[in-house]
Amino acid sequence: MRRLIELAAKKRRRVVGLMSGTSVDGIDAVVVELTGSGVDTRQEILAFDTVALPDGLRHEVFSLFDAGASLDALCRANVAMGEAFAEAALVIIKQAGLQPAEIDLVGSHGQTVRHLPADGATLQIGEPAIIAARTGVVTVADFRPADMAVGGQGAPLVPLVDAWLFTHPTEDRLLLNIGGIANVTVLSAGPSAGLAFDLGPGNMLADAAVAHFSGGRERFDRDGERAGRGWIDEGLLAELLQHAFLHREPPKSTGREQFGGEMLAEILARGQWDEDDLVATLTAFTVRSIAEGVTRFCPAGCAGLWVAGGGVHNPRMMAGLQQALPGLAIASLAELGVDPDAREALTFAVLANETLMGQPGNVPAATGARRPAVLGKIALP
Repeated sequence: MRRLIELAAKKRRRVVGLMSGTSVDGIDAVVVELTGSGVDTRQEILAFDTVALPDGLRHEVFSLFDAGASLDALCRANVAMGEAFAEAALVIIKQAGLQPAEIDLVGSHGQTVRHLPADGATLQIGEPAIIAARTGVVTVADFRPADMAVGGQGAPLVPLVDAWLFTHPTEDRLLLNIGGIANVTVLSAGPSAGLAFDLGPGNMLADAAVAHFSGGRERFDRDGERAGRGWIDEGLLAELLQHAFLHREPPKSTGREQFGGEMLAEILARGQWDEDDLVATLTAFTVRSIAEGVTRFCPAGCAGLWVAGGGVHNPRMMAGLQQALPGLAIASLAELGVDPDAREALTFAVLANETLMGQPGNVPAATGARRPAVLGKIALP
């Protein structure tokens, strides 16, 4: 307790944030210097990088998405991912020109292997005790269950940090993340955190199709080249857009269970597909589901939509969004001064800081929780 009290008393804290998303394409790692907490939080990113996962470990994690995965495999992967997160933390600390002893806190989201909000259940692996032991730094992890324990869906957890870092005093804004899953945060003018929810598939389905067709040699549609060569199957697209999740009112969250490998397998089983045509259609599904969700559930009159996550690097996807949402100015989060790939790792660094200070990190309006909750569990080295 003495160590936590001493950390909480500091005016500035150097925090590592770690995030591995539903695409399992690497660990996003950031070192950020945080001043204050809550609405007074100020941040300066000192270093950011995405640390690749070894192919063997990535395959091990993907095997856990199958219904028949064993408990032994789950236990081993939890330990292996803990080692991988610890290594990513040490890598980014070194890139920042620092030593582990100069870091005050680590915030690790972990790797989601199941997210079942309807059942009040979620599971993120990447053992935080290992991260704390390898780095020698107090580690906060496993953020979602505390929100679910008070009736929330455990996601999205970005809106509070979005509100503190990106709210404008006079204009309403939308922040969109296109990772494996797409989600949006509505930032009304002023300091209060508001609506946020998952929209549906981000890059997940198109990535899975590219990996399938390339035999695993490619993991994503680089620069949207495949989608650009293909033709959209309007019949399949119309059918996909009828998915029940897309029409459900927020609060809502989703994951690989609804828009992952099983969904792709069902599509592939219908017959022979031209590779590029299917990638184009799945990319259009992402664009249209985002656009329809924004139009249906977000307030009109926002000044613009700023994009983070892997989708921001797909010109086909970004152009499609601008075409589908002509009334919104669409730009990279970089225009607000933050690397669009660093946003989620930064989020969990800030949420770890809130946990240290004993402050809630969820937004009940976004997750559906009955009340605010202090998130995460603390592992001491």
